[in-house]
Amino acid sequence: MCGIAGVAGLSPGVAVSREQILAMCSVMEHRGPDDDGIGIADNVSLGMRRLSIIDVAGSKQPIFNEDRSVRTVFNGEIYNFRELRSELTGQGHQFQTSGDTETIVHAYEQYGRDFPNHLNGMFAIALHDSREKKLYLVRDHLGIKPLYYSLTDDYLVWGSEVKVLLASGLVQPELSTDAINQFLTWEYVPGSGTLMKNVSKLEPGQMLSLDLASGRASVDDYWDIPDYRSVDRSEAEWADAVEQKIMECVRAQMVSDVPLGAFLSGGVDSSIVAAAMGRAKTFSIGFDDPSYNELEYSKKVARHLGVDHVTEVIQPHVVDLFDKLMFHLDDPIGDFSIFPTYLVSRLARQHVTVALSGDGADELFGGYETFVANDIARRYQAVPGVFRKGLIEPIVNKLRPRSAKKGLINKAKRFVEGAAQSPELGHCRWRKFLDDPTRQGLFTGEAIRQLETPSDAHILSLFDRAGQRPDLDRSLYVDVKSYLSDNILTKVDRMSMAVSLETRVPYLDKDLVELAFQVPPGLKVNHGKTKVMLKEIAARHVPSSCVYRQKEGFSIPIKNWLGTQFRPLLEDLLDANRIRQAGIFNASAIETLKKDHLAGTANHSHLLWGLIVFEAWRDKWLSTPGSTGLRAAS
Repeated sequence: MCGIAGVAGLSPGVAVSREQILAMCSVMEHRGPDDDGIGIADNVSLGMRRLSIIDVAGSKQPIFNEDRSVRTVFNGEIYNFRELRSELTGQGHQFQTSGDTETIVHAYEQYGRDFPNHLNGMFAIALHDSREKKLYLVRDHLGIKPLYYSLTDDYLVWGSEVKVLLASGLVQPELSTDAINQFLTWEYVPGSGTLMKNVSKLEPGQMLSLDLASGRASVDDYWDIPDYRSVDRSEAEWADAVEQKIMECVRAQMVSDVPLGAFLSGGVDSSIVAAAMGRAKTFSIGFDDPSYNELEYSKKVARHLGVDHVTEVIQPHVVDLFDKLMFHLDDPIGDFSIFPTYLVSRLARQHVTVALSGDGADELFGGYETFVANDIARRYQAVPGVFRKGLIEPIVNKLRPRSAKKGLINKAKRFVEGAAQSPELGHCRWRKFLDDPTRQGLFTGEAIRQLETPSDAHILSLFDRAGQRPDLDRSLYVDVKSYLSDNILTKVDRMSMAVSLETRVPYLDKDLVELAFQVPPGLKVNHGKTKVMLKEIAARHVPSSCVYRQKEGFSIPIKNWLGTQFRPLLEDLLDANRIRQAGIFNASAIETLKKDHLAGTANHSHLLWGLIVFEAWRDKWLSTPGSTGLRAAS
């Protein structure tokens, strides 16, 4: 696991320097504290920071082919590197190391631009072909590892984090007001966008190709989730096939020359991973608030599996971590669970260097309650409008939210909020936290004029790309391409890398993903039940009481803590004078949100937290004179 960086000069008289690449690597030392490596050739610099996992003593990057005409730096792991190495050796390629990085340059030699399709793993790759004067940036099939870039007439600058690009001195931060709307609506900036106008994300399964001679660049998809027709198998046969593939993927991802463990929440996904590992060291955290605490389940699963289980209870003083975590969220997300993700990663890092995670299973096998909500919403729309609008919704809206995590009242209020959004969004409408009326009042008039992209655009575009798949698979396709890659995987990568922990996600093995999209939808969500088949698989390995229970999710009591431990942060970052000075938001609208939330008459925790994170991000990353407020984006 590493972080990568680089600069390519594209204009006559423009040169890259050793100082640039050293500064870029230095700012991401947390991603690779064990070693660094840089190289400059043909006005292209490649740099990396290394967390040594495989071939610890060797495989120092950049790695070259036999005649040193092709070189690469990469972040991630290639899980099929042994099979690929054998195949390439048989075709005449000579290897100098025993690690996985070298398979990349030889795969490129053998397969050309198609080489990413021969890799099974998680990766962000920069590959320079000096003979052909080509540069390629590649992000893995599912977007497990990040890769950012900025392209101008003079330079292509790239790195594993946005701060890496800024450290080059070649990329100046410039706020994208349009992206703020996306961020507050979904808690992330979707697709290729970021909160900075001149910084883009390479999306999952994409390759950026740069002709160094002409300076012309293009971004293309090299892979997408295939639109398979379902194979004729019985329910038991499907369960057997999926279980076998999960076991294979977990075993493949246990390859490591350093200590390895797993996160264990006691839920379905992580329990299956822990069961597949055999004897393992596992980690979980809990909370003082019993409605957020799942430690009893993780302990029960751990006892059943006989694993060495380490736990920790989170205290509300996690507010002290805020500034540290904001440093690692230079491309921010508004997900509360950054805190528990960081803390369980920190706990694991005290014992291991690599941890396996259950992330991705919900998006592949239908694990979210929003799918059930969407089915209920179809029936709800059949209720005459006079009852829905005139009776049910007014009653629900007047109810005070409860302090517990869920409960009937909280669910009813969230259901009504989501059901009011466009049905075209399907189950994604319950992930929206900024509706149109609130948006109009929240942004200033000048900011509203800069909101060019409809907030639903990326979701609707992905539904179109999903094609003619069954309805549920179209929704899962959208989840994998948006919520998973732009939120969940971003959170896991940044928070684990903050403590120099490599996190692997067996469910997102490319072959398992392709198999999951062949499974009939009825084996995923059926009659109000989620993740039907995966729960059957889990029940083969762990107690049913841990499998068939309400899904909790990995979160913290932020809605309660905003009025207590996080109150000073709320008041400081959302101070009315500060908000007015920036010129982006209406201070009176934010004051109303704060007042209603603190009085307990409404739960605005998601929107308020998104505003807090944005303001902290603005302070930290838009400190260049003239770039801190709305006028910088005019």
